[in-house]
Amino acid sequence: MQAKYPDLSGAPVFITGGGSGIGALLVEGFLRQNARVAFCDIVDSTEFADRMGEETGARPLFLDADVTDTGALKAAMRNAEEAHGPLAVLVNNAANDQRAEADEVDEAFWDWSLSLNLKQQFFAAQEAAAQMRKRGGGRIVNYSSIAHALGGANMTSYVAAKAGVAGMTRSLARAWGKEGIRVNAIAPGLVVTERQRELWITEEGLKSHVGGQAIPRPIAPEDLVGPTLFLASEASAMIAAQVIVVDGGYVIHA
Repeated sequence: MQAKYPDLSGAPVFITGGGSGIGALLVEGFLRQNARVAFCDIVDSTEFADRMGEETGARPLFLDADVTDTGALKAAMRNAEEAHGPLAVLVNNAANDQRAEADEVDEAFWDWSLSLNLKQQFFAAQEAAAQMRKRGGGRIVNYSSIAHALGGANMTSYVAAKAGVAGMTRSLARAWGKEGIRVNAIAPGLVVTERQRELWITEEGLKSHVGGQAIPRPIAPEDLVGPTLFLASEASAMIAAQVIVVDGGYVIHA
């Protein structure tokens, strides 16, 4: 059961990549706080939005947008503003950890990965800040990853992007804090989503990773909802420029 944050009730929230995985759980989490939720995804998420409406009593606004298209992303956020009012909360969740050996990365792959995992977070934050000024402040939660600290031989562009998110978060927090806009980030560990199981996770690899955590159980998408709600609420009013690690206390084996 999630804690209740009264200031999120009625708050306009925008979530990128909200149609599946962690993003879908975030959409549901904010709906259950009675927030006015809009989300974008590149995949048609109409059925998901309809189901959320039935289950929570408040249908989220689904906006079809490719976050790597800055114009389309900002247009979606402005459509959300027209429907719900200026944003109070932005969650930059959309990402893709597609992998490639360093020697095989070409310029097109690099540009795509940085565009999806870093660039779009900045321009979403830029649009969110413009809306938040109209209401005297707001909260931005970016998604980084512990991958930026651990490295990963076949994840160079993704690791670079997520390191960039951490640095960008600290910079934007300094830039906008005086205007009442708080910027923080969450760095998840190995989260067991359907996509991760289909593409990357093996039972042996998962067992090894969980064995390195202080809390010895797999991290589920649901485990990211509570920390995100906390950073999006006034319960974290004096927290800014931080990267909150949600990894079960993972340590690297010697």
